[in-house]
Amino acid sequence: MDALTRILELARVRGALDLRCQLAGGFSLDHEDAGPGEAPFHLVLAGEGVMELPGRRTLPLRAGDLVVLPHGTSHRVRDTRGTLHDAPILLDASGPLVLKSTAGEGPVLDLLCGRFVHAPDAGQLLFSTLPDALHVSLAEAHGMATLEAIVSVFRTEVGDLAPGALAVVTALSQALLVFALRAQLEHGLMPPSLLTLMADPRLGRALLAMLRDPAHEWTVEALAAQAAMSRATFARHFEAKGKQSPHEVLTLLRMHLAAEFLRRGDLTAAAVAERVGYRSESAFGKTFLRIMGTTPARFRRA
Repeated sequence: MDALTRILELARVRGALDLRCQLAGGFSLDHEDAGPGEAPFHLVLAGEGVMELPGRRTLPLRAGDLVVLPHGTSHRVRDTRGTLHDAPILLDASGPLVLKSTAGEGPVLDLLCGRFVHAPDAGQLLFSTLPDALHVSLAEAHGMATLEAIVSVFRTEVGDLAPGALAVVTALSQALLVFALRAQLEHGLMPPSLLTLMADPRLGRALLAMLRDPAHEWTVEALAAQAAMSRATFARHFEAKGKQSPHEVLTLLRMHLAAEFLRRGDLTAAAVAERVGYRSESAFGKTFLRIMGTTPARFRRA
């Protein structure tokens, strides 16, 4: 298992499809800020439109575009003409997936709208350093053949709504998040973070070693060996790519792994402390409180 997959597991990221929008004529739909632990997304199946973000920033929406809003930022989806008059909105909730539509002339903007739901605590490992919007052209990132295959599956599953269709679409939605994250990394658009560490072939090996064996007494020398680098080179590159020292990242990962154990509820706090490399339950409790903002006992109860 690679580091990003493990972090996605820790963050308990799940894709949820909310509705399909088929918008024509003059339309303008406002979306409020999402709640904690939610990152809305829009996938354009066909047509064109515009997304407006705070500060008058606009993003063009074209077939194959994916927009993810990691911080749940409020936004507006409108037609390309910037009409001042909203078309009447029709809702059809007769099927498993709600259909929102507007009547009007001109091409239809066909959208799948959903959200990525994640644990508010561990989710910050992924989402906190991301920009307000990830805008990815799947056609450019993966080629038209891949795009057409993905869109074809979405259209078929959403159109037919055969048994299990929403489960298929939900699983594909999570794959879309990975595509969006990869695109940010490949284009060098990410600030220093855990994600940029994961993207580095050698530093990523050290990060994965921490995740696989958090109880190990990792030293900078031992982590440098995982990355096949000298101690000094490893420490310098690690802090440049991650904006934190190896020890700080190790502590952060240990506490989020501890939170995962506590959620399961089958281990004592002392056993959890040992699993993540702490011989003293007291020292573990103090560190957990500092990183997670609550005690292990309160976290388990919550």
